[in-house]
Amino acid sequence: MAAAAAACRLLRLAPRRLPSTNRLRFPPPLPTPLAAASGRRRFCAAAQASAPATAAAGEAVGEFRKRLRVSDVKGGEDEGAAWVGKELAVRGWVRTCRAQRTVTFVEVNDGSCLSNMQCVLTPDTEGYDQIDSVTTGASVLVEGVVASSQGGKQKVELKVSKITVIGKSDPTSFPIQKKRASREFLRTVAHLRPRTNTFGAVRSYSLPFLVARVRNALAYATHKFFQDNGFVWVSSPIITASDCEGAGEQFYVTTLLSNSAEGGCLVKDIPATKDGRVDWSEDFFCKPAFLTVSGQLNGETYASALSDIYTFGPTFRAENSNTARHLAEFWMIEPELAFADLNDDMACATAYLQYVVKYILENCKEDMDFFNTWVEKGIIDRLNDVVEKNFVHLSYSDAVELLLGSKKDFEFPVKWGLDLQSEHERYITEVAFGGRPVIIRDYPKEIKAFYMRENDDGKTVAAMDLLVPRVGELIGGSQREERLDHLEARLDEQNLNKDSYWWYLDLRRYGSVPHAGFGLGFERLVQFATGIDNIRDAIPFPRVPGSAEF
Repeated sequence: MAAAAAACRLLRLAPRRLPSTNRLRFPPPLPTPLAAASGRRRFCAAAQASAPATAAAGEAVGEFRKRLRVSDVKGGEDEGAAWVGKELAVRGWVRTCRAQRTVTFVEVNDGSCLSNMQCVLTPDTEGYDQIDSVTTGASVLVEGVVASSQGGKQKVELKVSKITVIGKSDPTSFPIQKKRASREFLRTVAHLRPRTNTFGAVRSYSLPFLVARVRNALAYATHKFFQDNGFVWVSSPIITASDCEGAGEQFYVTTLLSNSAEGGCLVKDIPATKDGRVDWSEDFFCKPAFLTVSGQLNGETYASALSDIYTFGPTFRAENSNTARHLAEFWMIEPELAFADLNDDMACATAYLQYVVKYILENCKEDMDFFNTWVEKGIIDRLNDVVEKNFVHLSYSDAVELLLGSKKDFEFPVKWGLDLQSEHERYITEVAFGGRPVIIRDYPKEIKAFYMRENDDGKTVAAMDLLVPRVGELIGGSQREERLDHLEARLDEQNLNKDSYWWYLDLRRYGSVPHAGFGLGFERLVQFATGIDNIRDAIPFPRVPGSAEF
């Protein structure tokens, strides 16, 4: 118990620095000797119980400071050489433990970077009697002095003076062992797959770890891009009574299926009208309600007051597609620009994609080198092309002519009026234009949503799709229909109930303006940026038909 309390007291020893709003990356802080560390924070009851009883005097809360990470030590150009001779404390999880006759090597990772900290222990190390508990998956606190490494895999290592086991891990039952595991297996242990090894033949283990880090960087870059360009983040509702896409593939939200009775709800207990239909007036919202497929319609209401907004949140699609391209729960980024047309929309989408790709290339170099070596060779060159080369623009009609002229035997037919399939999109961007992103605009109105602005030809709408290599469609957007009579006509054409969209129509009655926006599936962006094949590996806890674990 005393060892655990000591470990808790040392959980935040190194100085923390609050992030600056005008700095993207923290410079590596100078190491602080353990004996000189001050302002320690306590995070467990045992540690608090041992503190002096000064609560009555009003003891101040400790200062919050940036924790020293392995990436701060090893992430610089010198890979940690400047830290040699400095005292250091590392807290993390054991990746491997290799015991030799006179020395033991323990690889510890704290999640801040791909690299582990190699910790060198001898029988003289304080706490060495716990070495049998230092197994893969265990959490530890190691303290010692940074030294130049004798091995060739790293520049520095930690000569450990003391080790404390914080949380043990049963080596016989820990699911992730030192052997190759398939990505399918790792999805069955999604609660543990972020803590995976990153060496040798088991390189596939590191994917969830690295994908989570790149996903985080893409999310940060997304907020930074829009915030720096004057957009306001709006939280769109997850529960909705309207179908943005008009496809009807939505999950119901209801309290009619009560589990309060023993054995669960019986069908006969669901309230019904005289004609045998579900009586939604008895439900929680007194009408059918669904998990949202998009935050766009709600976003438009705020764009009508704040000019430029964006939403970034979870969306849901009840499409029974058990493929490597589909999820039932996914995240969407949906900006909306007031006083804007389709050209403004395409310009924004282009600038956004180039910004976030450039950000990860500059700030996730170690992770991207791994993807370039083990997942998709050449991915860094492919992403650099996105940043440096102009995007291709062409109309839907021109795209159809290009596909018909290719003489390629596609699985799905190519014909004006039919939607483009993934194989068509990938051919256009990967083959026809040599890997450059392509924006296709002006689609037939019959294959697009009701809210897209009708063009003067009466056959097409001001819609655009941004296509990228390997993924196909990454961004879909349009200029919205701001004319009330045209919008009502489109709702009638698609047999949608105008009463359900009364508030959306009001936006066209009171101060309507030309506006445009787009939607980007965040997991597809993660796929594009990392080269992973299956979208289920682009999200921490995938939701797919037949599976809602964790």
